[in-house]
This record gives sequence, structure tokens and C-alpha cells, in this order.
Amino acid sequence: MEDFSYIRNNLDAVLAELATHAQRAGRPTPLLVAVTKSAKDDEVLALAACGVSAMAENRVQNFSARRALLQEHGFCPALHLIGSLQTNKVKYLVSDVSLIQSVDSLRLAAEIERQGARAGRCMDILCEVNSGREEQKGGLLPEEVVAFCRTLSGAEYPHLCLRGLMTMAPALECEEAYRPYFRATRELFDACVADGLFGDSPILSMGMSDSYRVAAEEGATMVRVGRSLFKKENEK
Repeated sequence: MEDFSYIRNNLDAVLAELATHAQRAGRPTPLLVAVTKSAKDDEVLALAACGVSAMAENRVQNFSARRALLQEHGFCPALHLIGSLQTNKVKYLVSDVSLIQSVDSLRLAAEIERQGARAGRCMDILCEVNSGREEQKGGLLPEEVVAFCRTLSGAEYPHLCLRGLMTMAPALECEEAYRPYFRATRELFDACVADGLFGDSPILSMGMSDSYRVAAEEGATMVRVGRSLFKKENEK
């Protein structure tokens, strides 16, 4: 039987670092969302057995497979979709997804609204911010965010619950280099919160395996960590 103790050790280390860096900056510790896209099924189950409360996938097909696997073994973490979402895939998520983190167009928002209305539920979503202005990535440019969020908070979207912002910063060599991108996104987030756009318990999702410590210092309320949870002792 394979020994998955490295997963528990990794989880404890990440949680401890999140708490330390958030406390250093005088901020609450962010919620850890475990990204399972590169993990094997038995690793996902081992992580779920550690009590992780939220997991995420970046593809709808993988999301559905992970949900079935977890339910089969009696685990019910909140499940998030964090990758680009095509409108024709929304219908496969509507009954099971806890949070869609990658909304970046009115076309996609309208389809989530339509499917939410059909299912009779309000869909929790985040607006994705392209903080690095990268042409190959999805997300809204920073200057588009406030107006977009105001639109989604209007009466035309009664089945959307806009909870906050998500960003994927550029891939950088040094963790400290992520700080300006996270700080700028947090300033956008603060402006939206001041405008009353996110309701109670607003979410700022930023930071991954290479950057979650800085994200915690810069005010993330949620981080998305995958590789750091599943690496073995001889891996970086």
C-alpha cells in the first residue's frame, strides 16, 4: 500500500506558512483551495481524508470526474472551477459547483445566469482579473473590472452572486516579484468592496504554489495551491 504521508506533511507545511505570513502582515489566514488537476486519484482521496474543505479543477471534464470520485468515497468538499469556462460547458457544472472563479465576459455571465435560473439556484462567481495584461490569458484588464462588477451586480443577473475577484499573475522567477500584481488586484478589490459590489464575506482569490506566501501578505482571502501539496520529498 502506497504511503501518502507526504501529502499530510505538505498540507501542514502550507497551512503553517499561510498562517505565519498572514499574521506577519496583520491579516486573516486565507482559505486553502487544493488544486487537484495534476494529482492521481488516490492522492486526491488521501488529501480529502486530511480534511481539506475545498478543492478545484480547471477543466469541466476533470471537475465531473473528481466530483464522482470524491462522492463515491464519502467526501464532500466544496468544489471550485478555476480554469477558462466555455459557455456550452456551464450546464454540466450548475448543480455541483460551489464557486466559479473565472468569469471574464458578459456572454459567460449571461449563460451562468440562464443555467442558474433553470436550476433554481444562485451561482457564486468571481470576476477574473488579468493583472499582468497577458494577451494569452483570460480575464478582464484592471481598468475594466469595476464597471464589469457593477453590471453583474445589477437586476439583470438575479441568479448570479458576485463574491469577489480572482487573479493569475504572470509566471515569475522570484516570489517577491508577484507582490505588485497582488497589491494592485487587492486595491481593485478594496474599491469594489467599498462600492458594495460583493456582499457579505467578499473573496479575493490569488496566489498559487509559487506565490501563496506573498498573496497571504497582500490580503488574499483564498489561495489555490496544487503542486506544493502533492510533491514528494525529493521534488522541488
